[in-house]
Amino acid sequence: MRAEPLPASGRTGDKSRPDIRPFLKWPGGKYRLLSRIRNALHPGKRLIEPFVGSGAVFLNTDYGAYLLADANPDLIGLYRRLCEEGAAFISYCRRFFNGAANTREAYYAYRDEFNETRRARRKSALFLYLNRHGYNGLCRYNGKGGFNTPFGRYDKPYFPEKEMLAFVGRAQNTTLLQARFDESMPLARPGDAVYCDPPYVPLSETAHFTDYHAGGFTWDDQVRLADIACELAHNRVQVVISNHDTRQVRELYRVRDAEITGFKVRRNISSDAGNRGEVRELLAVFNPR
Repeated sequence: MRAEPLPASGRTGDKSRPDIRPFLKWPGGKYRLLSRIRNALHPGKRLIEPFVGSGAVFLNTDYGAYLLADANPDLIGLYRRLCEEGAAFISYCRRFFNGAANTREAYYAYRDEFNETRRARRKSALFLYLNRHGYNGLCRYNGKGGFNTPFGRYDKPYFPEKEMLAFVGRAQNTTLLQARFDESMPLARPGDAVYCDPPYVPLSETAHFTDYHAGGFTWDDQVRLADIACELAHNRVQVVISNHDTRQVRELYRVRDAEITGFKVRRNISSDAGNRGEVRELLAVFNPR
């Protein structure tokens, strides 16, 4: 499976080509905001994503090369396994998508196995299973690092074969790295572009649904991320960051000379349907200086 050569551009080269959906469900994923993000990104030699998540931006931009990083070893492990094995791994994953596997008892048994197994291939397949069968696609861990997203109770979870093949086809000239943002971002070089989708600053003290890997993401991490973005801009690297649009977040980026655009998005993660309304998000753009 070979991908077509990609132009060195941050925007989709073929306007008639439909956007590619990620094969993972990912709360806060950027599929619905692709146009905004693509318009903000400059053309460049390479795109770096320190918080790759579901890979929606990677899948729908046309850079010559990519560095996709995330602190979550399970996520990067799945991507590596898929890229290494392709169709053989997809076929292996299919066995977890059947009626017998779509029960509460099966889900919790597989979740326990996922947390205990040392078999890398099976762990990656189970990560996909848990993502598609768990509640709202949440990727949540307890304080000991155990995956603890509850069962989702879906009638027939979708097996994303087509989307997995698309990921493999787009993954040429792509490096996958399990690393924190402050390890991957310094790898940027002049002419690169960086898109950051970090765990968002909570809208309230109890809204911690964005802590998607063990250890969470603190305000100090938010400050460190903004500082690195500012440093990279001074080294001819464009950085674009997504976050909630709050006064604290705006001030964080404003004092570092970022261009800020706010907009409304619909939240669909809350367990309370009445709270699935619109919230304000922003894009902070640190242009090369």
